[in-house]
Amino acid sequence: MAINTTREDEELNETLKLDVLKRLFANLLEYRGKIAIVTVLIILTVGISTASPLLVEKIIDDEIYKRDEHGLFIWAGIMAGMAAVYYVASRIWRRIMAVISNDMILGIRRKLYVHIQELGVDFFDQRPAGKILARVTGDVNSLKDVLTSTVTTLAPEVISLVVILTVMIIKSPLLTLSAAVAIPIIILGLYFCEIIAHKRWQKWKKKDSNMAAFIHEGIEGVSVIQSFNAQDEAHKEFCDIVDEVIDAFKSAILVTDIYSPTIEIAGGLGTATLYYLAVTRLGFHAESIGTLSAFALYLGMFFGPIRNLANYYNKLITNIASAERVYEIMDMTPLVKDGDTASDIGSIEGTVEFEHVDFAYPDEPDVDILHDVNFKVKKGETIALVGPTGAGKTTIVSLISRFYDVKSGRVLIDGKDISRVTIRSLRRQLGIMTQDNYLFSGTLRDNIKYGRPDATDEEMIKAAKAVHAHDFIEKLKEGYDTVITERGGGLSNGQRQLVAFARTLLTDPKILILDEATSSIDTGTEILVQQGIGEILKERTSFVVAHRLSTIRNADRIFVIDDGGILEEGNHESLMADRGAYYDLYMSQYVSAS
Repeated sequence: MAINTTREDEELNETLKLDVLKRLFANLLEYRGKIAIVTVLIILTVGISTASPLLVEKIIDDEIYKRDEHGLFIWAGIMAGMAAVYYVASRIWRRIMAVISNDMILGIRRKLYVHIQELGVDFFDQRPAGKILARVTGDVNSLKDVLTSTVTTLAPEVISLVVILTVMIIKSPLLTLSAAVAIPIIILGLYFCEIIAHKRWQKWKKKDSNMAAFIHEGIEGVSVIQSFNAQDEAHKEFCDIVDEVIDAFKSAILVTDIYSPTIEIAGGLGTATLYYLAVTRLGFHAESIGTLSAFALYLGMFFGPIRNLANYYNKLITNIASAERVYEIMDMTPLVKDGDTASDIGSIEGTVEFEHVDFAYPDEPDVDILHDVNFKVKKGETIALVGPTGAGKTTIVSLISRFYDVKSGRVLIDGKDISRVTIRSLRRQLGIMTQDNYLFSGTLRDNIKYGRPDATDEEMIKAAKAVHAHDFIEKLKEGYDTVITERGGGLSNGQRQLVAFARTLLTDPKILILDEATSSIDTGTEILVQQGIGEILKERTSFVVAHRLSTIRNADRIFVIDDGGILEEGNHESLMADRGAYYDLYMSQYVSAS
């Protein structure tokens, strides 16, 4: 089964994890007021937790050792009050952070979606839709985990660690060595995770993205799979992809799981060292049991943040690959974008001119698709582009639409170089129809008004009548309020094309581009469509790309495109009389149809 582009791992630019965290913190600064409140509450909770062992020391050495029941109850009440404050403060700051993180992720997802919409067609040509979807959904959710754990774990635990270590050193520098002996083990474990685990989690995210892309492609192409009875092959390939995801996950989680026992071993070693030093070096006795207990609590508290930070680091390693994938797209610049001095093109008349245009696609810059193309089209002319597959017909109309920029030369509209005008001001005056015009889930009314949501129903119906879509729409039970599914499910190919025609004409474009736009319409319907839009085309410059030569006989001029340029030019009669390339194309189709 040859559906394999989804299984190719995406290339990912190497990014320092510190850079990703810096960008997250930069986003957090937008909420500096709330973050200040969270910081104060975190410091309060850390202060309470750090003071607790000192209170335990006080209670054991003074109240319990001296059997002071009254003092014991007082300190117990104080500790209960501190616990209540700790609970309330921690609940408040965690709730605030939940609001901030959700709001931030919503903003990032919104920016990512808008940014993807601005990227050029080359971005979508090189990536299956499922892989893009995986980044917008799953990877952004993983980014939320990084953000939330960074604030809820990293900040309080680092503060706790510093405060606890400070108190331990003040109370007994010698006993603090019990914590120090575990540090080399912890550092080696972190280094191990850094080197190995991160790459393995990156690999897992790539495999998971492949799976999402394959599922999306399988759903989109289910009719093809069923028509070729290829369900078994598709299932087998899906199972292979799932196995790759599972293997990559096992490989990554194995490294992550190894680190947790390292922390436990370090903690046990530290505790044993503490009691050894207390007994052999300091000679602790009964009156000092409270101090030893407090130090034991501090040691446990010291390894608590270490353990939590280790878990955080594992989560960071797990999810940072997703964050990198999100920011990688955010950092992509559109292949075609407005220049710094780009201006609004204004209301256009519709003259189009190519001046010595050369073009090569970005992935093959040395292979010219067009070479030294020159032509000028007057306002209102209908130009047909014909020629063999791959000759450059669609490339020409793509350059007019500025989906790509020329390699050299200029494309002019009304004498203005379109590379110097804003893309939005240009495209809002173009009507572009292709063979596969996408219809969105919703009503037919919404789809026809998609380009002009403020259009009146009268204008909508007029456009539908012009392309003979009104007749079949009126026969539907709900008429224009009929709900269709994604890609126009429930309509025939021809009906979908007619709706797309109506949508395009409703925008009243000054330049109309039809790229194989009538290929899905039967010949009889196509004749009606040509009649319906005949009057409208008189007021517009139009470019028609068509393999079916019978549909472009009435074009003002026909360009025969081949070998990177315009091989022949003229109307149907003159080109037939010349008996050149156009004549051969036309006669070959005529013979084939006979």
